[in-house]
Amino acid sequence: MQSKVQALQNIVSRKGSAKVLTFSVPHVFKALQMLHVDQFVSRSMFCSQLHMGEGAVKTMIAHLKEESFADSTKSGTFLTNKGKNFVKSLYDVMPHECAIKKCSIAPGKFNYGVILKRYSTATKSGMEQRDYAILYGASGATTIQYKDNQFVFPKENIDCLANDSKTRQTLLDELHPHNGDLIIISSASDPFVAEIAAKNSALWTIATHR
Repeated sequence: MQSKVQALQNIVSRKGSAKVLTFSVPHVFKALQMLHVDQFVSRSMFCSQLHMGEGAVKTMIAHLKEESFADSTKSGTFLTNKGKNFVKSLYDVMPHECAIKKCSIAPGKFNYGVILKRYSTATKSGMEQRDYAILYGASGATTIQYKDNQFVFPKENIDCLANDSKTRQTLLDELHPHNGDLIIISSASDPFVAEIAAKNSALWTIATHR
């Protein structure tokens, strides 16, 4: 899976231009998710959902086309077969995400969780995942493993949601965890920051795990 994240990194490279890009790996991943959900996505929709200017969106689309992940018509941008297969491979590992209300394990005003299938061993303490999230403006991040049908912190065996049935049910209903899965929850004062930070942490966890 490291090669998949490298492919995203290639899309955000300057490609010979001296222009500094204002989008990065998690933005491209979210753009691909949008293209996966809708057959066509307009530039204005990318601008709105990615919090990017029109120039940055135009450059991102051009880079997606260079990698043959997408193409465009008057109706908007769409995924090519190569792009569809690429997104599917990422969804095999990162199939579910969700917003999470403030709680004991997600203390931010806005919190966002991403599940990584079969990646419970990809963390030691959760500090690495927190650092990846903070890079994108998060105030912090919580990493939990799903083990023996319980949500536990790394290196622990006590169910961290034993007294929080609402959050437990949210994670079960929205993320559909199985034993051996890893969940990263990013916290921030802005919902978009929480989401993009969680995506970044999840993607770089994949990229650095062997």
